[in-house]
Amino acid sequence: MELAWGEAGLLPAIVQDRLTGQVRMLAYMNRASLERTIETGRATFFSRSRGALWEKGETSGNTLAVATIVADCDADALLLLVDPVGPTCHTGKPACFFRRVDERGIAAESGVDAAAFLDVLEREIEARRTSSAEKSYTRSLLDGGPAKIGAKIREEADELVRAIEGEDDTRVANEAADLVYHVLVGLASRGVSLREVVHVLAARAGTSGHEEKANRRGPR
Repeated sequence: MELAWGEAGLLPAIVQDRLTGQVRMLAYMNRASLERTIETGRATFFSRSRGALWEKGETSGNTLAVATIVADCDADALLLLVDPVGPTCHTGKPACFFRRVDERGIAAESGVDAAAFLDVLEREIEARRTSSAEKSYTRSLLDGGPAKIGAKIREEADELVRAIEGEDDTRVANEAADLVYHVLVGLASRGVSLREVVHVLAARAGTSGHEEKANRRGPR
């Protein structure tokens, strides 16, 4: 099946962070830009205003390493799954989608860029860590340090195990949510992003669990 390039010879190309799921930008590709993207592994698009190819980040350094290119069911749009380096939007925001739209139209001021919920939650936890406002539960955990956070993670992990062993699905989902939240707090306390964790998981894909654990232990 061929790509449906259309009369202008262009296809819309949606750019998505392959690990977080965040939609980073929308641009257009022609045959030449698609071929160069495949050849170099770096996202290259066609500028309709300049009538020329342009590689994302060629001047700013904020490149997009392309892992996978997928066409939609009608072959008239592309999805690029990428590993972004730095912010993608020229404004300095991570993504180009940040202006809220409602019945009044487009918001006059820039908002927070659109992101998947876990990314939003991670940002909220980070905001609580640096906030000078009255302490929240999240802030109390972070102020309590590794010992307090670790104790809560152990507690929530145990509750999840017991739910999996003999409680209903709703209880399992609730206990899993509690554990994920406290793990995110623990990561924030160490300055480790969720994306780093997902990157490790992605790097292990296709590797036997037994083999991966043996590699981590190293030779004896």
